[in-house]
Amino acid sequence: QVQLVESGGGLVQPGGSLRLSCATSGFTLDDYAIVWFRQAPGKEREGVSCISWIGSTYYVDFVKGRFTISRDKIKNTVYLQMNSLKPEDTAVYYCATDHRIPDCTVVTGKRAPLAYTYWGQGTQVTVSS
Repeated sequence: QVQLVESGGGLVQPGGSLRLSCATSGFTLDDYAIVWFRQAPGKEREGVSCISWIGSTYYVDFVKGRFTISRDKIKNTVYLQMNSLKPEDTAVYYCATDHRIPDCTVVTGKRAPLAYTYWGQGTQVTVSS
């Protein structure tokens, strides 16, 4: 069955970097898009970045130039390299996928998270001095 497992979160100072991993199983990265969402306390879950089945990428404005999404198809793992981290990046980060969504057309908007069937357990990222 489809499984997603995030790792790589932690505590980092402002301006620091982290690399999140989303290890997948039960499908191949050539089939579906992988989207990174995040949810801060008291806030709605929001899309951050996406990599499609053909490897095209998408970033929301507030992470452009700071975050990079990539994938290793041999390891079936998607990465989110996060640089120049800010306190407002503090959140639980989730990766998600759905067999109906091969591209990055469903990332932003309040209802975007509802489109995805499969989720990881999340990994906490805390940016603080």
